[in-house]
Amino acid sequence: MDKQKFNQVFKKTYKSLVRIIPMILGVILLISIIEILIPKKVFWAIFTKNIFIDPFIWAALWSIMAWNPITWYILWKWFLDSWVDLIAVTSFLVCWVTVWMVQLPVEASMLWKKFAIFRNIAAFFMSILVAIITVYVYKYFF
Repeated sequence: MDKQKFNQVFKKTYKSLVRIIPMILGVILLISIIEILIPKKVFWAIFTKNIFIDPFIWAALWSIMAWNPITWYILWKWFLDSWVDLIAVTSFLVCWVTVWMVQLPVEASMLWKKFAIFRNIAAFFMSILVAIITVYVYKYFF
């Protein structure tokens, strides 16, 4: 790779990193505020560590979210470290990627309405199943 191309790539990478740092700091501050203001007992009351109920709650909550991926990868780690079971967090991650309630109207207009609704419902329940299977395979082999 020539020096000019390397400098261009370096400048673009640097600009991307500079743009993302405020977002990461904002997420860290948000986590700190949540950790101080909301006691963990609240989350322990909501999430019972039940293999079927927790993934369902998380899948339902996060299927309507349409936030930035970088934000959620940071929060995902924090959830695991704080108070949430691996199955619930995995169902959140799978559901967040496959179920798009925010984009459902656009998807319904581009594809068939019935297909869009069925796809989202199927993806919702499959995200729970995939999360359960993934966690048990992970625990079995690792």
